[in-house]
Amino acid sequence: MRDQVQQVLDTLRLANGLYVASPSNTYHYVWIRDVCYIALSDIHRDNSRFEETYHCLFDIFRKYKWKLAYHATHKPHEAFEYIHPRYTADTLEEVHEPWGNAQNDAIGAFLFGVGEGLRQGRAMLRDDEDKLILTLLVSYLITLEYWHDADNGMWEENREVHASSIGACVAGLFAIRPFVDVPWAAIQQGLCALYRLLPSESGSKEVDMALLSLLYPYRLLPARMSEMIVERVEGTLLRRHGVLRYLDDKYYAQQGQEAEWCMGLPWLGICHALLGHREEAFAYLARAQEQMTADFKLPELYQPITETPNENTPLGWSQAMWLILYDMLYDS
Repeated sequence: MRDQVQQVLDTLRLANGLYVASPSNTYHYVWIRDVCYIALSDIHRDNSRFEETYHCLFDIFRKYKWKLAYHATHKPHEAFEYIHPRYTADTLEEVHEPWGNAQNDAIGAFLFGVGEGLRQGRAMLRDDEDKLILTLLVSYLITLEYWHDADNGMWEENREVHASSIGACVAGLFAIRPFVDVPWAAIQQGLCALYRLLPSESGSKEVDMALLSLLYPYRLLPARMSEMIVERVEGTLLRRHGVLRYLDDKYYAQQGQEAEWCMGLPWLGICHALLGHREEAFAYLARAQEQMTADFKLPELYQPITETPNENTPLGWSQAMWLILYDMLYDS
């Protein structure tokens, strides 16, 4: 079973080691965040794919080093000024159309992955230029004052201060602090802001699937707070085919009912596994498997009335989350 799910994910992998989010026309792009989550399915495997993926992400930042260097000292305000989270699959160019490009969690996810790779002794940094990119990204987040910056968040929607974005930046800065200079005050500001928001995601969303990122991959919260967030997500957002992103989500809604996101099932399973709830984790692994198509593709979401997957099938992020949960349960 694992091999078939992996083979589907591999169809989304480009020759350079990056991944498109999905083969659909609307998602045939490279998202930094999606790639960072997908890469986590390789971080404990005995191959070089994790490093290869990150080296190509470094190449994107190197390509736009001029922009990163400018905004390391000049705070961006409009969404197009931010370091973009999405690039063309063929030339890795910024996509020039109106978009919610203010996505601080994508930068945090990248820094976190680099730090985790370095902690495991992987060759994440090829030369001084890669290390310079890390230094510029740290300065970018500080100049941005990420701890109270209203960004578009994980779901690329309304700009407000998001706990999941702050958490990603805190975790990323923590992860690379042993390897590059990160002022402790930059982390402290983020932690204080995060705990002022919790257990809510933002001013408009009390419960949001994005909060699961604070448990996995970032592991930022004490056990009781982690349990509370899982309970709130399950009690408010869990549905038959997946997890709602948040209540009253309009994306792919039908007749006022929200779409059910498949990746939420293995994500909840991973959180339960980290909390020591192995029975629940296995149940979510099986439940996610039930949402797969006959050819082992896990969709982005199921539409709530027709109970059919949308066109973003498979979604690389969904496939990877299932693989991560599988490996957590069976490799241990």
